[in-house]
Amino acid sequence: MWAALIQTCGAPSVVTTRRPPEQPDGTALVAVTAAPITPLDVLCATGISYFGAPAVPYVPGIQGVGIVRCSAAVPVGTVVWFATDAGMRPGDGSMAELCAVPDAELVPLPNGVDQPLAAALGLSAVAAWRALTWRGEMLAGEQVLVLGAGGVVGQVAVQAARLHGARRVVAACRSRSGRQRAHRLGADAVVGLTDADDVGTLTSRLLDACDGPVDLVLDALCGVPAAAALRTLRPRGRLVNLGSSAGETAPFDSATLRSRSLRVLGYTNNELTAEQRMRALGTIVQHAVAGRIEVAYKPVPLTDAATAWARQAAGQASRRIVLTTTTSP
Repeated sequence: MWAALIQTCGAPSVVTTRRPPEQPDGTALVAVTAAPITPLDVLCATGISYFGAPAVPYVPGIQGVGIVRCSAAVPVGTVVWFATDAGMRPGDGSMAELCAVPDAELVPLPNGVDQPLAAALGLSAVAAWRALTWRGEMLAGEQVLVLGAGGVVGQVAVQAARLHGARRVVAACRSRSGRQRAHRLGADAVVGLTDADDVGTLTSRLLDACDGPVDLVLDALCGVPAAAALRTLRPRGRLVNLGSSAGETAPFDSATLRSRSLRVLGYTNNELTAEQRMRALGTIVQHAVAGRIEVAYKPVPLTDAATAWARQAAGQASRRIVLTTTTSP
């Protein structure tokens, strides 16, 4: 079978042929149709993530969509989303024509689902949905500020806030295309972010875009944007952090936190049970099938995985890259 392969930590992936995976008891053999290349995939492959250096060589891909070819638990032919531990624990992932997946990690998808779209949504969409509704405890009628609205997490967060009855959604992101997309997805106002921003000036721009104090900030950036967003919150407002693409630290000041009794909360998908993840993903995919949730993605043949991986690693991907195969039911 064709597969992307990480042969050395920190080195680009290569595309090669590889033996089909064995299928231990309790697993399903899945013919992969779509596998996203995510920032976490690239981070794990560097060998410097908090998961430690992965055992090489291995097939990357922490999630994917495919068709069940053999399973004792799920009917053959079922279209499923699945998760793997590739790059975090020994074993291969989704960026191959075939993948052996524990039956417990399979999430059946509805008929007619756009499989590359489901793959593009995946864990990023789950993070946005759960961070907003569970960790952030969003209520209808609240004003929500989404930092990093150009990425998949941010795109879903803008739409999820709308679906949950936000009275106003303000988005913040860097690229012009991301800002245009955020408007189209339902943001009432969009603020551009730049490397030259300081906390004070960015706070002013965010407040100008908001209709009074913000109730909830969904923060996929950290850094200066998070510190500025914190200053827009109402008393007892919440900021939920689930990423650090703008910096590993944010310059919060004690006076802002204490004077308003603000809550700064962390979120990770790793805290979810398989059932919680399954329910969230199922709800998101239903909205996607109905046309209420979408994200920008670019399908790329699995045979071009090396070039696509290099683009993601270099930060040159303006859309979620999804590797696809010619597998059919």
